[in-house]
Amino acid sequence: MTMEVDILEMSERSAKFVLSDVSAAFANGIRRAALSDVPTLAITYVNIYNNTSVLFDEQLGLRLALIPLAANIEEFVPVEECICGGSECPACRVSLTLSAEGPKVVHSGDFVSSDETVQPAEANIPIIELKEGQKVVLEAIAHMGYGNQHARWQAGVACGYKNMPLVTFNKCDSCGACIGECPQGIIKMGPEGAGISEDDILKCILCKLCQGICEIDAITVSQDERAFVFTMESDGSYTIQQLIINAGKSIKDKATRMREILESL
Repeated sequence: MTMEVDILEMSERSAKFVLSDVSAAFANGIRRAALSDVPTLAITYVNIYNNTSVLFDEQLGLRLALIPLAANIEEFVPVEECICGGSECPACRVSLTLSAEGPKVVHSGDFVSSDETVQPAEANIPIIELKEGQKVVLEAIAHMGYGNQHARWQAGVACGYKNMPLVTFNKCDSCGACIGECPQGIIKMGPEGAGISEDDILKCILCKLCQGICEIDAITVSQDERAFVFTMESDGSYTIQQLIINAGKSIKDKATRMREILESL
């Protein structure tokens, strides 16, 4: 059986969709791949030449490491896989310089990249506020990596899913108790008693409070074990479409490698 994808919401950075006809293991694989197996560029080393701000060098370095960098990731490889042998060439290393003097708020857009295709995903990320006479001069070195190595390389954020809720109403006596009990406010009274619309069913959190309050056991709350409601966000280093596609490609590549290993035994 072929899996189905029903797009509910889609923007450049976030998506909500229903993935059907798959196992829980596959759904969790997509989530984990988006968080840890999709490569990104991130600042890993910082050469600080002058820092008279209120932040210690280490604090400044930590802030820089978490600035998402947008790039054509296919043009880069991890240092340990590069043909340069670790000497760090343009294929595995990008330099971003920053020189600022107060009074001003330094933003990510103040970086000057050695590669025009590599830029902060957002230009307005605040880094530090410099007072009169304070300076920051540094060089930040970015490398490619994976989220399973460090959080700085995690392209997916707020990636999660839940089973598709299934709520049935049978011989409802229209007492209305379930309406007041539902924390989501999605149960409405209709001509045939209480119910939930197709649009609102996705808001159900499977708390089963409506089922518990019903004195005639007219409500049954369950879940579809092979359908999942996903929400995903990108940090900006990828569009959300690219993130989801690359997460799926990562699973496919791993499955292919496993098949090759098994066939060679």
